[in-house]
Amino acid sequence: MTDNANLTALADAGVSVWLDDLSRERLTSGNLKDVMEHSGVVGVTTNPSIFQAALDHGNAYDAQVAELAEAGKSVEEAVFEITTQDVRDACDVLRPIYDKTGGKDGRVSIEVDPRLAHDAGPTVEQAKALYAKVDRPNVMIKIPATLAGLPAISEVIADGISVNVTLIFSLERYRAVMNAYLEGLERALAAGKDLSTIWSVASFFVSRVDTEIDKRLEAIGSPEAMALRGTAAVANAQLAYQAYEEVFSTSRWETLAAEGANKQRPLWASTGVKNPDYSDTLYVTNLVADNTVNTMPEKTLDAVIDHGNIAGDAVTGHYADAAKVLDDIAAQNISYTEVTELLEKEGVEKFEASWNSLLTDLQAALDAAK
Repeated sequence: MTDNANLTALADAGVSVWLDDLSRERLTSGNLKDVMEHSGVVGVTTNPSIFQAALDHGNAYDAQVAELAEAGKSVEEAVFEITTQDVRDACDVLRPIYDKTGGKDGRVSIEVDPRLAHDAGPTVEQAKALYAKVDRPNVMIKIPATLAGLPAISEVIADGISVNVTLIFSLERYRAVMNAYLEGLERALAAGKDLSTIWSVASFFVSRVDTEIDKRLEAIGSPEAMALRGTAAVANAQLAYQAYEEVFSTSRWETLAAEGANKQRPLWASTGVKNPDYSDTLYVTNLVADNTVNTMPEKTLDAVIDHGNIAGDAVTGHYADAAKVLDDIAAQNISYTEVTELLEKEGVEKFEASWNSLLTDLQAALDAAK
């Protein structure tokens, strides 16, 4: 629910607003319930960096850390208990939205250990363990869209578990993600699963594309190169939506839809603007399209509430222009494939670093509590 005209316009255009943040403090203070009831938030995403920041801030986790230390839990067991409790409690807060939307929204995402990103078997095992531990129907398990992640996605979907596929940067990999989802649904159907209970989003990352390509354009420094700054990320995402429309209009999809399957929605991730010269709502107002999710850090959400100019569909009429943008960038001798492969590699490494810092900090807290 929201009285804000900008958020109402987003919802009317088919965009679900999710909050890209979670902490024990948000839960215990009632802040999460407040943004759900008053700021149009209908879902929550987390990642290793978010959990690291949450545990490093304040003392909301002290009591549970002391209990875990007393019980002799290892740091791996402790982080599993802490993160799944936050996600379980957030699922309970958002449950009314989940029920109202029939499972489409009211979702809370939790990510598998990023150190497993290149190992399909353990990824599947942990995805199932996280799902069982949270034990809420509105949880989504985040699996990275690495090459090893693709078969893991199919297997977890086949088991009837809803998945948020994360760290998608390239159009080619996005198509592989959609294929993995359809494979999973086909296997679920063959196993007698109810397809209507399985949901998925595909988290297509936005701002990091501009950050990396802008850096290369600025190194070239010509007027033509400089004019292309801040255009790549939106163009890339718009072409991703074109791919989504294509895949979910095939006969393969129609067969699954007839059995009750749900489309895998595109989710625009990394929508906080990194360059202060750009509009702070750039990756919201330019990516309005039906049946999408935009997961925002609170700073971006506040900007949209204050001055986000939502003018309806900003995507489907722009495919030719978007393709030209990527062609013009390629003409500057900037390799799209090189950029997107680098961003995936860096994305996994950043989450691994955050996870390792989280484990180090939590180990210190466990030792102190003992």
